[in-house]
Amino acid sequence: MKIRQISCKTALSPSKLPGLDYSLNPYMGCEHNCAYCYAPNVLKINRERWGEFVDVKANIPLILSKELKRRKSGVVGISTVTDPYQPVEKKFKLTRYCLEQLLKHDFPVNIQTKSSLVIRDIDVISKFSDAEVMVSIGTLNDNERQLLEPHSSSIEERLDILRKYAEIGVKTSVFFGPIYPTIQNAELTEILNVFVDCGASEIMIDNFRMKTGIWKSIESALEKNPDILEIFSENLFKNKNFHSEIRKSIKDFASKNKVKIIDAF
Repeated sequence: MKIRQISCKTALSPSKLPGLDYSLNPYMGCEHNCAYCYAPNVLKINRERWGEFVDVKANIPLILSKELKRRKSGVVGISTVTDPYQPVEKKFKLTRYCLEQLLKHDFPVNIQTKSSLVIRDIDVISKFSDAEVMVSIGTLNDNERQLLEPHSSSIEERLDILRKYAEIGVKTSVFFGPIYPTIQNAELTEILNVFVDCGASEIMIDNFRMKTGIWKSIESALEKNPDILEIFSENLFKNKNFHSEIRKSIKDFASKNKVKIIDAF
């Protein structure tokens, strides 16, 4: 993994994502190396390089502190491109330092991660008057998670994030996406109940988005698991009703259990 410290000129960027006014990305690149990640497509970075480097924006807390003095208050999404709590954060603590700056002005924050390292900062996050911790979970099958998200936290560790933040009254939610195509309709009620029981007040859903190069990455990750690969191929390309049926089942669950469901993008 090539770690490089760089300087940035801006910290906050306008966000077009639902519910967010700004985006804040302390890092460029991601160690989690998820096979389905479309950040390389968004950033126009060679997919073969993704997962091999992280650029650390060493001066971003200082830049952020200056910007916050003149910015209108709004919800800050941390992070909208790469995980703010990927392993490199343990050393550099840029996400924590940025949170400390945001807390001084009490900007609302929405943190999205699949890393249990976010629990480290519970002392800071708990002090915000408006904070949300959204945990990305696409499956409850940790064996499959390890195949496609090899350097991320386990599913149980992610569920523990929800529990710990919900226990202290911080809003928690789940980014249920991309929903693994190995999930069957019959499993959805159990999965969604797990999210709710762990404290999630909202669930955002998303499917696999087959941008250029992503299917090749998935094939490579699953090449030693042909049965799983076959199911992925079937439900991503041949079964045209897979996602619509999954979505309908989720919506039905939401209406019966009064759970807020949000469609991503």
